[in-house]
Amino acid sequence: MLHRVRSIINAPARPALLALVVLAFFAPPRTFGATVAPPVEKAQTAAAPTDNFKRFEVVFEPDAYYTDLDLIIGLTKSPIPQLGEMTESAIYTTLLSRAALFPQFLVLEASVNPMPYLGTYIRAHAPGFYEDAQLSGSFNWVKALTAGFEEPYAFSLLAGNVANFNVPGSHDTKGLGYSGYLFSMGNYHIKDNTLIQDQWREYEWKMKGDRKSPVKKLSWSFRVGAKLHGNPDITDIIYLSFRRSRVDYQEEESSFLNNSGFEYTYDMDRRTLSAIRHFFLVDKKWPLHDSQTVFSLAVGFVWESARKYTGVLAAGREKNDFQVILRPNIEF
Repeated sequence: MLHRVRSIINAPARPALLALVVLAFFAPPRTFGATVAPPVEKAQTAAAPTDNFKRFEVVFEPDAYYTDLDLIIGLTKSPIPQLGEMTESAIYTTLLSRAALFPQFLVLEASVNPMPYLGTYIRAHAPGFYEDAQLSGSFNWVKALTAGFEEPYAFSLLAGNVANFNVPGSHDTKGLGYSGYLFSMGNYHIKDNTLIQDQWREYEWKMKGDRKSPVKKLSWSFRVGAKLHGNPDITDIIYLSFRRSRVDYQEEESSFLNNSGFEYTYDMDRRTLSAIRHFFLVDKKWPLHDSQTVFSLAVGFVWESARKYTGVLAAGREKNDFQVILRPNIEF
């Protein structure tokens, strides 16, 4: 096991991944309109006109916890449909109605999880600092800031449909929605801020996206799938996951949903369907005055069954594990 960990620490992919971590923190934010007080958003009942056809389109989304680079490939000569401004319920209904059996787009994605990867780097290269972060027997603040993702990076392929929420002639309202079948893969697993060799594969049905206007920003992800591990000491799972996040730059009405978000994932043993992992997160957001920059703070927990790991990886974990999560972040 020690030899395996050393080989991971010296993996040649680390410099490239660290470059992506830095890029995720310091990449300039995309601009979505002026910083003056935004107008009130109005829903449109009719779909907006479509853009000119593009066979390929590239999308880059930097974030401290999940940064991705996507290549969207059209399988037909139909452009990405433009849906314009819609209410939140209409967005979900429209994407579900477009989740057809015959995909019209392929989406190739390379993603990196900067903060979770940074946690593994700190533990491997600054063990003294990591040990000093242990404030109690069950709380390490480095682990609390970086917990939640089980892989440092991934490569994915989505076959499905894509929707565009741009409004023609306006640069203030933008966003993309995806629905379809997703295959992901990677070769490392994160356990207690340590990288473990694992040729994992993931199969899921997913509906995700984001839409940003001068009034609000909405992000969502709903998925069901299975994750299979090449490492025999990591339990294969079936899971359900729900995530929704909303920022209100100008509140139209008071609601507990304003400037808030949540995420919940339930993992089950693929063979017995018993609970393996619960991941729960809620956050609150504070938009900066006259700006679309947002400070957010998320709190939550990860509960893992003692059955999640077996063999060598189960050493020292004879009981269930509970980890608090703290995630400060800045969104643009």
